[in-house]
Amino acid sequence: MNITPEQASELIQNRRSLYPTVYNDQPVDDAIVNTMLENANWAPTHRLTQPWRFTVFTGSGLEKLGNFQADLYRKKAEASGTFDTGKYEKLKQKPLQCSHIIAIGMKRDPKERVPEVEEVMATACAVQNMYLTASAYGVGGYWGTGGITYYEEAKPFFGLEPDDKLLGFFYLGMPKISKWPESKRDPIEEKVHWERV
Repeated sequence: MNITPEQASELIQNRRSLYPTVYNDQPVDDAIVNTMLENANWAPTHRLTQPWRFTVFTGSGLEKLGNFQADLYRKKAEASGTFDTGKYEKLKQKPLQCSHIIAIGMKRDPKERVPEVEEVMATACAVQNMYLTASAYGVGGYWGTGGITYYEEAKPFFGLEPDDKLLGFFYLGMPKISKWPESKRDPIEEKVHWERV
């Protein structure tokens, strides 16, 4: 490999979640998004089920996504008497702040039937690969699970079936901030126990 362990550690430790409020109007190059997706495809996967499925929205597709999720929210919320105009508008407008949005799906394998949690974890690993790739290119991104993520009725829009899962959305944009954010973690020693005997 052409990267050093130190370079790999630097990339991992400097990955950040950057929200659409800090994106500018500059589009992310589709070639970068394709590289993110290719790297996602190399995530670990039990029995090679490769459960990740992605739908990429950009251009007028962002408006299509915004309209879909806002209208689905309205339908469900009005039926339960919990409709909120502010939430509706946010669902409609938030996608327009982004260059691309990648819907994250987990497809159940009909033959292998490995435990569902393993398929969810494999998909999460794929998303981490996208996160790291975005950071390497200086692209802002974050994985959100709000809005319509857990609406069963949303699945067909993303090509998912009843046994599949919609695991949220990966929002992408070029950051308008001049300095990459810093973060911190509690010491790893507080989270690890070694058994040597």
